[in-house]
Amino acid sequence: MKLVEFYNLAVHFGRLADPRKNKRMIKSFPDSAILFGRPDLEIKKIMVGIDIEVAELLLADRIRQKQGLDLVFAHHPEGKAYANLHEVMRLQVDLLIQAGVAQKTAFRLMEERISEVQRRILPQNHTRPVDAARLLNMPFMNMHTPADNHVYRYLEGIFRQKTKQPRLLEDVVKVLNTIPEYQLAQKFNTGPRIILGNPKRPAGKILFDMTGGTEGSKDVFDKLYKAGIRTLVAMHLGDEHFKKVKDANLNVVIAGHISSDTLGLNLLLDNIERHAKQDFQMIACSGFTRIKRK
Repeated sequence: MKLVEFYNLAVHFGRLADPRKNKRMIKSFPDSAILFGRPDLEIKKIMVGIDIEVAELLLADRIRQKQGLDLVFAHHPEGKAYANLHEVMRLQVDLLIQAGVAQKTAFRLMEERISEVQRRILPQNHTRPVDAARLLNMPFMNMHTPADNHVYRYLEGIFRQKTKQPRLLEDVVKVLNTIPEYQLAQKFNTGPRIILGNPKRPAGKILFDMTGGTEGSKDVFDKLYKAGIRTLVAMHLGDEHFKKVKDANLNVVIAGHISSDTLGLNLLLDNIERHAKQDFQMIACSGFTRIKRK
């Protein structure tokens, strides 16, 4: 498979998994890109990691020398994809509206947060790892929101099953712990856990905060509570957001950041391999573990 075909398939499946209702408007994902490499390059052997920076690229070059390697595939964005991270956050407006937040409120809060994230990212040295890839002549790409969309859809589907609908907050953790990526995370003490709420408290209506670039507005949680949301299942939660969630009296379960990213990548790669009828050779690194589903 050519690099551009691999990229286009990832975007295609990311679009299918996207929680937005109007998928025709989704042409691409600004936080995902071929960062370096010829589009017509044949891809058979891939090194996959959650974070790929200069150190991982040097490792990839060493692996290429010893056993061959065609592509380095990251989850988190670098280069132009990192600089564009704020653009994908508009996806969260749709999620908030679907959760019951007023459209005008959702737009206002997210525009404020998007501007904040853009200002934070703007002065960063975006191209450092991409420059390293260029100097090493190492093909390099990333897929961020397309993978995160898969996490959102997968968890939503599991929790919708009657046999797995959680009654109590502790049941949310139990359901998450049936998933191999979260089981593996437990071995490293990074598995799902309750950070707000009593385990015996009713879980109520759950919102999955798994996609949309990064954390949304810290001022939205009281609106979510008024809309009927009682439990937030997220990859991570910063201190400022934590305080606001606590004030809003919401339960919070942290599923795990790297484990959730790993889940998303695995689901995405499964779809690509099934469609291509091709199993790629994969070297897992940087927090990623390849777990295939039938």
